[in-house]
Parts: sequence; structure tokens; C-alpha cells
Amino acid sequence: MFINNFDPVAFQILSLEIRWYSLAYIFGIIFGWAYCKKRLIKNQQILHLFDDFITYLIIGVILGGRLGYVLFYNLKYYLENPFEALMVWNGGMSFHGGLIGVILATQLFSSKHKLDQFLFLDLVALSAPIGIFFGRIANFINSELLGRATDLPWSVQFILIDNIKRHPSQLYEAFFEGIILFILLGYFFKKNFLEYPGKISALFLIFYSLFRFFTEFF
Repeated sequence: MFINNFDPVAFQILSLEIRWYSLAYIFGIIFGWAYCKKRLIKNQQILHLFDDFITYLIIGVILGGRLGYVLFYNLKYYLENPFEALMVWNGGMSFHGGLIGVILATQLFSSKHKLDQFLFLDLVALSAPIGIFFGRIANFINSELLGRATDLPWSVQFILIDNIKRHPSQLYEAFFEGIILFILLGYFFKKNFLEYPGKISALFLIFYSLFRFFTEFF
């Protein structure tokens, strides 16, 4: 059994707290951006536009993820405490909301430049597992998305929450939705699936859904 007593705050600069959750988003975006620019993008027009697209993407992820969390998971609380809905640094993001935000942001950007949105969505799908991996590690550090009780040798006790030994479901998700999904989509990329815009995005949704469905049992 592992004892989880991590501090959600990675470090502090004067009165500003830098949380692991914030770092997960920052590093996920940086590594995803670098992966696309250095390894994935072959089209010079897309390469030229990609830096501008990242700005749209960041706004879509943050606004969509936060609004999704507020609406889908804790609407009553945030209706009573509306200003806390703006406090993204305290945690609370929804994958579903972030996905919707990314799709809308990509649609806006693609329409502006008169390009197929799937040219960009496929790149997002290929790099998204990087961010998902860091995000799930941050969930583990923050003692969020707790797993079911278990007596397995690799169980984790989140002492900031309770004394129950649990499945480290966040790490299961980091492995399947992060590492395995990254490898699978990388394999299809090598098979030139980017020649058919939209297929990588579809595969991402299929495999992510399957992995999420499986890990939710824990």
C-alpha cells in the first residue's frame, strides 16, 4: 500500500501558489505543441499557422473545461458561489467540456483561414494524450477522482481524504488514456492516416471512450 500525502501546491512565489494541476496543463500544452511542430506537421501552411492556432486551443481548453465542470458536475454549488467558477487555479476541469471547447475553437480558427478543421483536430488528437497523462498524474497528486476501495498490494491511501485503501484509478487512466493511447495513435500516424482528415480524431474518440469506460469501473 502507498500513502498519498502530496501537497497540491508544487511551490509558492511570495503569495502566489503554483499548483501541480496548473503545471500539468502548462507542460501538456508545451510538450504537445513541440510534438506537433517537430514530429507531426509536414504541411508548411499548417506549420505556419499552428502557433496562432495554439492560442485558440488554450482558450478553448480552459473555458470549455471549466464551464463543463461547472455545468456537468457541481452546478448547484457554483450558482450559490458564482465567483468561485472563475477560480480555475483551485482545480475542477471537465474533459467533456474541454473537448467541446477545443472543437468550437478549432472550427472558428479553421473557418477564419478557410481550411478543413480536421487538419487541426487530428493534430490535437495525436498530442492530447500527453496532456491527459499529466492531468491524471495531477489528479493523483491532488487526491481527486478517487478509486474504489480495494485490498490489492498497489492500493493507495489518500490521507487528505480518508483512511480507505483505494485503487489508484488516476494512474490507471494516465496509463491507458495517456501512454497507451499515445502509442496507438502514433502507430496510425505512421500508417499515413493524416492523409485522410478526421480518421485520427475518430480513432481518438473511440479508444479514449473505451479506455475511460474500462477504468471507470475502478
